[in-house]
Formats: sequence, C-alpha cells, structure tokens
Amino acid sequence: MHSARPAPTGFLTITLHAHLPWVINHGTWPHGMEWLHEAAAETYLPLLRVLAKLERDGISLHCNLNLSPVLLEQLTHPVFRAEFPKYLERKIASAREDEAFFLSTNEPHYAETARFWQGFFTTALADFHALGDDIVCGFRGFYERGRIDILTCGATHGYMPLLGTDESVRAQVRTAVKAHKRHIGSAPKGIWAPECGYRPAGVWSYPVPDAEGATLPGPFPRIGVEQAIAESGLDFFFVDTHLVEESARVASPYERQPHPPAESAGVPSASSPETSRSLYHPYFVAGPYTGMSEHVATTVFPRDPRTGIQVWSGEHGYPGDPDYLDFHKKRWPGGHRYWRVTGANVDMYDKAPYDPAAAAARALDHAGHFAHLVWEALHAEESTEIPPVLCSPFDAELFGHWWFEGPIWLEAVARKLHDYPHGLEMITCADYLQRYPRAETIAMHEGSWGAEGTNHVWMNSETSWTYARIYPAELFCREACTGELWKRSEVSQRLTRQLCRELLLLESSDWQFLITTGAARDYAELRFNTHHDQFNELKAMWLQIHREEPLSDEQAGRLRVIEERDSLFADIDPTYWAAGSHDDHGYASAGEGAWLPPSEESR
Repeated sequence: MHSARPAPTGFLTITLHAHLPWVINHGTWPHGMEWLHEAAAETYLPLLRVLAKLERDGISLHCNLNLSPVLLEQLTHPVFRAEFPKYLERKIASAREDEAFFLSTNEPHYAETARFWQGFFTTALADFHALGDDIVCGFRGFYERGRIDILTCGATHGYMPLLGTDESVRAQVRTAVKAHKRHIGSAPKGIWAPECGYRPAGVWSYPVPDAEGATLPGPFPRIGVEQAIAESGLDFFFVDTHLVEESARVASPYERQPHPPAESAGVPSASSPETSRSLYHPYFVAGPYTGMSEHVATTVFPRDPRTGIQVWSGEHGYPGDPDYLDFHKKRWPGGHRYWRVTGANVDMYDKAPYDPAAAAARALDHAGHFAHLVWEALHAEESTEIPPVLCSPFDAELFGHWWFEGPIWLEAVARKLHDYPHGLEMITCADYLQRYPRAETIAMHEGSWGAEGTNHVWMNSETSWTYARIYPAELFCREACTGELWKRSEVSQRLTRQLCRELLLLESSDWQFLITTGAARDYAELRFNTHHDQFNELKAMWLQIHREEPLSDEQAGRLRVIEERDSLFADIDPTYWAAGSHDDHGYASAGEGAWLPPSEESR
C-alpha cells in the first residue's frame, strides 16, 4: 500500500520554446532546410520519445511547449514531410560508411559510435513514419491527454518592442492564435513573446529614419505588448528576471485573487521599483483593462536565473561537462560527431572519443543536481498560503541539438521530481494559474532576455538598416489593408495576402539575431533582402492594378512563384493589418482609454 504523496510545497514549470525561421524553399545546406531537419531529428522526435516513456510509466513532464506558428507551418508542409525521410536515410548511410572506415583503420570505439548513429537515425525514421509523417500530431496527442500544454508565439517571431505599428504587433499575435487553433485544435492559453521582449504602453518614436528618405510619423501613443496579448485572450507570457526585479508595484484590486473582478482596473502607484520582488510567483501586468467583461488581466512569469544558467551555459552549466557530446567537431562528409567536450578550451584536435553511456550517466547526475537547486530556491520561498513556482524557460533546440544529452536530462528531471521527498511537483503555467492567485500587479519597463537585457541584439549599428526598411513596409501594408479596395478582385486579394506574408517574414527577429551574433550573417542578410525585394515587387503590382492597369503575364507568373515559395499561413487575414484593427475583447486601445505613464498622458 502506497503512502499518500505530501501536498506540494513548491512547483517547477519548464518552458521549451521551439522555433525556427521560415527556411522551406530558401536553401538547404549549410543554412536552410538542414536546420529544420536537424532540429526535427535531434530535438522534436527525441522529445516525443521522452514524453512517451514518461507516459508509459505514469509520469508527466507537465512542461509548457511553445511551438511557434512558423515552425508549425513548416513541420506540416509537404516539402518538409517529403524531404525529411531522405535526410534521415542520408544520415544512416553516412554512418554506415563511417563504420566501414573506422573498422578499416582499426578504430573499434569510433566504429561503435558510428553504429550508435545508425540506430539513432533509424529510430528517428521509424518514429516519423509511425506518426504518419506528422510531428505536430504527436505533440497534439500529448496535449490532448493533459501531459503538456502547448503555447503559441509571435507568428514569425517578430520582436514586438521594435515593430513600428500597433497593427503589426497585433497581427503577429492574432495570426499566431489563428494558426495555433488550426494546427492544435484549440486556442492557446499562453504565449512566448519573442525573445521575451516587452514594451509598455507610452509615446513612441521611430528609432531610425525611412531607408528611402521619406518622413515617418512623429511621436505617437502605442499600446503595450501586454495589451496585444490580452486582446487575443492569452492569459500569460514570460519575461526575463530583471524586468520583474526592477518593476514598480501598481495598486490593484486583482491581487491575491484567483480571478480579478471585471468592474475594476489597476491604477499605477507612485512607488519606486523594488529589487526584492520574488521571482517565484506570477504577476498581473498593468495594462488597459478598464471596461473588461469576462476577460482578465494578463499575467507574467519571471525567469529563474540560477537554474537557467545551469542548463543553457556551455561555460558555467551542464552542457560544458567533459563527458557530453561536443557540438562543433564533426566528421565529413556525413557530419556525424564522434568526440566529447573533453574540457574547457580544449583544441579541436585534442578532443577525446565520445562515450554515449558515460554521457547518459552524467545527465542523470545533473538531473539530481538540478532538482536540488529547485528545492533550495523554493524552500526559501515556502508559504503555507501560496506555494511558489520556479519558471525555467529555454530554447527547445538546446535539448538534443545543441546539448545532445538534453532529452535524457529532461526525462530524468521529471522522474526525480515525481519521486521527490520534499513536496516538489512539475506543473504547467496554465494549471498553476487555475489553482493559485497572482502575487500582485506590476508595471515593467522595456526589455528582453537578450544581451544587456535591452533591445540591443536586434537594434544596433549592424542591424538598424533592417528596421529602416521594415517600418515603411509596415505603413504601406496598413494602408493597403485598410478599407475595401484590396477586396475588389481576386488578384488584388492575392497580392494583399502575399504582402502580409512577406511583411511577417521581414519582421522575423531571427535575421537581426543572426547578423548580430555572426552565426549565419550572410544567410540572414540574403533572406531579409529577398523578402524586402519581394515585398516591393508585390507593392508595385498592387499599385499598378489599383491604377486599373492589369498585370502582365510575366508579373502574374512572378506572383505565383512568390506565393509558392512563401506559402505559409494559407488562411492569412489582411484585415488584421487594417488601421485600428484589434480583437474585440473589451480592451481600450492607446489614445482611447489605455493607461499611459502619468508623465506622458498629456502628450
């Protein structure tokens, strides 16, 4: 007879952010479809295997899995579903060739590792076909059985603090929710704000001039990111540690109540930022909630810094352990990895052979260490009234692709906490919010989880030229989508929808990130310029047909080519970009009752 589990004294909520930019029909190797194939084989399918093993044993990971809309579109795209098995077959064949080579050179250890890779990719191929070639279907099944929660993200991962119109911010969220419903079958409860980027309501100015010298609008009131999120019925999002630590408390009737009253709105207080605010409770975000009916203020979960660095840092965290598979050293032409990290700053030539069994054992050790860190953090926050929750958000591709043993570690963490003697449990954010109230209401300043905690990664001297092109494109798209003119003919509707797609792809924060980090700068610049050129091509056609000048056969052909190349979001809705367009959830828009900082209300 099993003894009853103790009531939880604290919770862990792990969030995995799965995202890749649109790469279908835009290159294969070294940049392009290869990224998608690697992530599917090394992260998404292993994660499904982890979920299946845990479910078999009556254990749930209870993680928040964000599948970005652009990733959902790619994983279900006919091109990926046709090409991915071919990729896996190439990996299997190259591992066989490696085995033959290592046997010929009397290197049995490397030959054994080659057989390990044959088994790994053979399993991936079998799993993919067992899912009906539909990875999204696999995740949807675990969501429907209550094993995980699936969240959404910005449609194309647009960095919302720097987008130039409220319509563009809202369209990123609204397009995301629509795509999520189509792929997952229900509305998401939460969202991963791209790059954990946040900007409050207030008067805003374009940070760079129009690339073509046109005059952009002067300072004007903007909605906050929380409003676009709340308007679409999303309950929560995530921010970096410092945004909560440096926030100001807002007097509000919502605090310590599971559901805030519909008739009241938060009022900013004059209190200064408090650096001692707990990181182990969620908070209401001050926003334009006057006039709500059944809808509630949106909530933010802060990132825990200590556990975070243990997992993502190759220098200070688990992935840098000498026994783990080294990411960078590969054997060509197959690209398989046969060496371990070995040690800090060890030269590529001196890397030692990889031992999968030893690496798996280290992952179990690190899972135990992580569970203890979680207990230490939450033990200091224990409350008989409201159990604390530790939020650990990570890029999903860290697990398996960058840190090969990551999925083993995830499974081990779930097993450790399932049997943990001190009352710790894993929980999804949505489940936590259903059971416990928020701590208080806060007003946050602008920031992200990027370097310096600011917009710097995405707006700097190397990337500002991209926004000088994005801003006029956003303004033209809003103009084209406002009113009824775009609906006048089939070709006009096609052009307008494709303009919206190209704008979404222009807005992807991946391009600035890759430029700033130098990881794939040439590819990012090529991709941005490709979408900018296509946007301008479509713009010229749009203006032409609205001068009553039909498209030439060559132009009609170009439209078909662009539509086929960038065929995401088949049900895209141009009205999302119309001036003033927003979800009708009873929220006031900026300039129409939204809260603005007191010093700016009169501007």
